[in-house]
Amino acid sequence: MSGESETPPEGMAGEPGTESVTGSDVEYGIEERPPTGESVLLGLQHYLTMVGANIAVPLALSAAMGMPADATALYVGTFFVVSGVGTLLQTTLGNRYPIVQGATFSMLAPAIAIIGFVGTNDWHAAILALQGAVIVGGIAEFALGYLGVMGWLKQYLSPVVVAPTIALIGLSLFNAPQVTMAGQAWWLVGLTVLLIVAFSQYLDRSHRVFRLYPVLLGIVAAWALATVLSVAGVVPSSSPAFVDLSVVANAQLVQVPLPLQWGMPTFQTSFVVGMFAGVLASMIESFGDYHAVARLAGERAPSARRINHGIGVEGIATAFAGLMGTGNGSTSYSENIGAIGLTGVASRYVIQIGALLMLVVGFVGYFGALITTIPAPIVGGLYIAMFGQIAAVGLSNLKHVDLDSSRNVFIIGLALFLGLALPSYMGNVGSASAFQQGMAGVPLVGSLLGLKVVADTVYVVGGTGMAVGGLVAFVLDNTVPGTREERGLDEWDQLTEADEEFESAYERYVKGD
Repeated sequence: MSGESETPPEGMAGEPGTESVTGSDVEYGIEERPPTGESVLLGLQHYLTMVGANIAVPLALSAAMGMPADATALYVGTFFVVSGVGTLLQTTLGNRYPIVQGATFSMLAPAIAIIGFVGTNDWHAAILALQGAVIVGGIAEFALGYLGVMGWLKQYLSPVVVAPTIALIGLSLFNAPQVTMAGQAWWLVGLTVLLIVAFSQYLDRSHRVFRLYPVLLGIVAAWALATVLSVAGVVPSSSPAFVDLSVVANAQLVQVPLPLQWGMPTFQTSFVVGMFAGVLASMIESFGDYHAVARLAGERAPSARRINHGIGVEGIATAFAGLMGTGNGSTSYSENIGAIGLTGVASRYVIQIGALLMLVVGFVGYFGALITTIPAPIVGGLYIAMFGQIAAVGLSNLKHVDLDSSRNVFIIGLALFLGLALPSYMGNVGSASAFQQGMAGVPLVGSLLGLKVVADTVYVVGGTGMAVGGLVAFVLDNTVPGTREERGLDEWDQLTEADEEFESAYERYVKGD
């Protein structure tokens, strides 16, 4: 990796013809360490970009389970602790990319289905059932990672597959809850977008602070204005832009999330299989995230070995999340990848500092409560500013393929369209059971989907845009005739790091690094 030797290997960041961004776009590389004070602010900025999702998932689950308010505060804090631990594991023992780990929407659908089966009148039984399913799912992901399954699949993944998969990470989030919830306060959404765009694109050359902290400055400025207007009574309490400071006043100073804090998990086969569908979708998304973060950090495409370590550690973090009782797993976050693109800060050290901040937030109730007061329109504006860039980064991989080839154009177009259309269809259906009923009369397919396990799996994977697009592109790219040069595989191989270039944490320890 860059920074480990004075002379980068051929094809590293800044070399002609590499897959990375230009060196001038990266303010701090993966191995670089900004000053401590600066790292704290940069780490906070990275975590503020993903805080909306890391709060939305526990709030959605707690509401579905009917969890009481006093337990919900500890529940949300547990997610922050799991995020911090997962990020530290990934950046030290895993793929060692500067990538944040946190709650995943991929496992939300099967979790809601499990809660519905258990019943909303017994939240305690529901969370124990979720714990068991998540723990087993994490163990399965760990095994798939370290057995090399995802790395083995990499040889069949050309830029024709990777490009739409990454693009759909950004495109599929146009209907994220934070964006749709913000519909009644578009003035705050627009203000957040304008501030981030102004700081990152127009003022970035005027002062270093705008180049390094455009997201943090945009969030804080919009948040401060919304707070003042809320206190002054200009923004009513019914508005999504309202900042409720009473949440902070009523918070506990110290809360201690512990393993098995809700009790011993329960295990049921159908729940485990349903949750594994969410794990599978999470793995596919993370595969695309690894490529996106490598590109924006000025690194070559990840090797199979690095991918295996990353997926394996995500499995460990997911199993840990199950033990802690989140009822959800751990996955790589697209949000902080977008922050790297805006700021050029790809330092692993910064992400690790941010992870330590998340651990503090999880144990100090006031900090966690304060973060939950960020209005949904601000988070929505943040998403709008960042996720279009992720889509563009994905599509930029197409420079390696022959776009004059009708074969490639057809596969990419179909993958993108189905990656947006099928999840929309699944969303309109509403649930796995409704999907199963709707397909009951279809010959052969209806019989197959008559198995609840199969229906749950198809529904969850079909509702995940990057999973749908990636699978469609993968099947077509490997079955429709096309040359390696046409598919971009020859150039792709030259731009991918060799397995021996990635060193595991144990190997680095043995060497004394």
